[in-house]
Amino acid sequence: MSFPKYPEYKDSGVEWLREVPAHWNHGKVRYFAKLESGHTPSRNKPEYWENCTIPWFTLSDVWQIRSGLTKVVYETKEKVSELGLANSSARLLPAGTVILSRTASVGYSAILGKPMATTQDFANWICGKKVSPEYLLTAFRAMASEFSRMMMGSTHKTIYMPDIAELYCAIPPMHEQSKIVAFLDHETARIDALIAEQQRLIELLKEKRQAVISHAVTKGLDSGVPMKDSGVEWLGEVPEHWEITRVKHIVQTFEQGWSPQCENNPVESESEWGVLKVGCVNHGRFDSQENKKLPGELSPRFDLSIKANDVLISRANTRELVGSCAVPTVSYPNLMLSDKLFRLRLRETVADPIFLAFFMGASQTRQQIELEATGASSSMLNIGQGTVLEMPFPCPPLEEQARIRDEVIKQTWSLLNLAGEALELKKRLEERRSALISAAVTGKIDVRGWQPPTRSSIPAETDQMEAV
Repeated sequence: MSFPKYPEYKDSGVEWLREVPAHWNHGKVRYFAKLESGHTPSRNKPEYWENCTIPWFTLSDVWQIRSGLTKVVYETKEKVSELGLANSSARLLPAGTVILSRTASVGYSAILGKPMATTQDFANWICGKKVSPEYLLTAFRAMASEFSRMMMGSTHKTIYMPDIAELYCAIPPMHEQSKIVAFLDHETARIDALIAEQQRLIELLKEKRQAVISHAVTKGLDSGVPMKDSGVEWLGEVPEHWEITRVKHIVQTFEQGWSPQCENNPVESESEWGVLKVGCVNHGRFDSQENKKLPGELSPRFDLSIKANDVLISRANTRELVGSCAVPTVSYPNLMLSDKLFRLRLRETVADPIFLAFFMGASQTRQQIELEATGASSSMLNIGQGTVLEMPFPCPPLEEQARIRDEVIKQTWSLLNLAGEALELKKRLEERRSALISAAVTGKIDVRGWQPPTRSSIPAETDQMEAV
């Protein structure tokens, strides 16, 4: 669908806004809404946290708005006392306040559905007569580039309050704000439905690929071959002629790498040295771009260079990714193994590296790895060498491993292509959604004449929408 432009524009003087409709206001957001910082009352005073009745929105509640879709926040696990509120800089904010996360999940925003206080991790906007909470929320969702530009900090990104006070936006008349919000609610809901469809398809394709791999590396390709009990409960039956061994018996060398303090950017040429990040093996595919450049003053370790057919396994990651395994098919002489990765080099006459990688990614194996992973935080779990080396391994003859490897690659290639297409469409839809929001709140399209379509007028093929 396409929309007309406004008949007349004026220069806003702001790079991200550019021209805005001539009859719109524009300026710093604090000219139209009162900005207040959140605050955390002292934890050293128990009376501030006893008999608590006032909802207090904290970073642990950010999950409610992380998706960027939820508009109204009603619940919080934390509460603070009236005494705590009265004796600190914290304030009970009215319902309708727009909250903006300025630390974790920087830029995520929502509208308070009832009076609450917030921690100092939020900037809070109490809207006046010239801007509605719903419109301001929508405007914030068009400011991703601004939030990125303003973020400070190398590890924990933050936007500071003085910078937030300089946020600038366009403010149409109130009746146009309502129209823009209604238009975007309707149109983004349609796009979100399509995005959800693509995400479901991606998940189904991932499940199908996982099933193909899991069956092939534990049952083989011939459904008529005699089977035997593997003796391992979670493996079940395997082909009768397969040997049940352990990974340690097919390994020639087992190493862990080195993680010096590196630059944040990856190498740009083969003349530069880099250290692999743990994410280089996520989801079973080796990604050489997941590396950090070695500073020039540090000498590289040639013994840690990555070679084709190295089996790389993450030893520390989230529960879903710890133990992820991938095999580079070419050598990377300038990339080094990190200490967050194990490297296995196999006995070439016994085991195929890619077959082992497929086995390590099979659903049955993944369950065992996740059970044995340890760590205090779910965001960083670890597996030891023993978890890998003592893993039971159904070992077909080497020639059969190669046939299974090739067949799995053949069958999963088409699934990966389909998943890639779905992922690309999802990305385009997300870009379309962002572009639509930006176009509406900066006045690049005129939606004043838009009306919600009747059910009979909604196109059956909603994914045929034209780009803004």
